[in-house]
Amino acid sequence: MSTSSELLSAAAAGTFALGGDLTVNRLGYGAMRITGSGIWGPPADKTAALATLRRAVELGVNLIDTADSYGPGTSEELIAEALHPYPEGLVIATKGGWERPGPGWWTHNASPAHLTKALEGSLERLRLDRIDVYQLHVPDPAVSYEASIETLAKLREEGKIRHVALSNVTREHVDRARKIVPIVSVQNRYSFADRESDFIVDYCEQRGIGFMPWAPIAQMRFAHAALTRVAKELDATPMQVGLGWLLRRAKNVLPIPGTASVEHVEQNIAAAALRLPDGLYEELSAVNPPPAVLRG
Repeated sequence: MSTSSELLSAAAAGTFALGGDLTVNRLGYGAMRITGSGIWGPPADKTAALATLRRAVELGVNLIDTADSYGPGTSEELIAEALHPYPEGLVIATKGGWERPGPGWWTHNASPAHLTKALEGSLERLRLDRIDVYQLHVPDPAVSYEASIETLAKLREEGKIRHVALSNVTREHVDRARKIVPIVSVQNRYSFADRESDFIVDYCEQRGIGFMPWAPIAQMRFAHAALTRVAKELDATPMQVGLGWLLRRAKNVLPIPGTASVEHVEQNIAAAALRLPDGLYEELSAVNPPPAVLRG
């Protein structure tokens, strides 16, 4: 698919209002991959990481997803270095609930004390007084889920969080959280090749809750040959078709593909203008990705 300037705008994907008051272009950017190997430490090419962040925003991305655990702290620091003072309307969504003892190593901690400390750290690194969208990164099996959500609700009441969101959750988790505080988005693994959260996408759509699929294109290289066939027909890449399928899937779906390459971010954003005809969308939706892909 062409990446000429007239097609390069995240706005071409349309908009969604998170919480009813934060209008974002539906194709966002995930900032995990701007860190080092193992999602640990600084990137191998910091200049490229900063340039990618700036290029994404230049091309209309106004939703950036990150987390305190990416680095840890590195992703948030790079976002601030590249983009602060932030352009009007830029929404930065971050998360807390993991600790990082080392590269590739993640341990649960969604205790009230840790979440409070994590939120304060994110505010400092991002150079913000309030986080627009703060997500519980993952429920902690050793901590009361209600206690974790009540902590975020309290921080919202204190004005340090604008909206509360969830990540890596079941529908039951969403229901339980909504009894405590409004939930504006859910972020689960989801893509053309991995549809385990299909019913959660529908649940969120029916309730006006945004759905941010993480790893929206990570498994495309393993996806069904149908993507390649459709890509050839539309003069696009299979990954662009995968993003186009997500954008067509439901109006609340907000893909956040990540990369540390300007070239790749341009290719991803070009997918915002891709329109899947009804027949091709239905053909792709009827494909049942093989179990090996789902576990991949």
